[in-house]
Amino acid sequence: MALFKRRAAGKPGEWYYCLVHQKVEEGPECPAKDRFGPYATRQEAGQAMDIAQERNEEWETDPRWHDAPAGERDEG
Repeated sequence: MALFKRRAAGKPGEWYYCLVHQKVEEGPECPAKDRFGPYATRQEAGQAMDIAQERNEEWETDPRWHDAPAGERDEG
């Protein structure tokens, strides 16, 4: 008896964006390391890359995360 069983299909209504295949999938068809989600709608999953880019830009420009300007950071 296996302790952990893999789900063959996701729950209906769970939407993911696969980074490998660059497509929207219902249910987790690909490994978690290769996808974003879950999202509530297919449309939201289709915008996953835009959402990630917006969040990255917000983080990069958030003064709470940076003590020094980009040119003055120690990259070692």
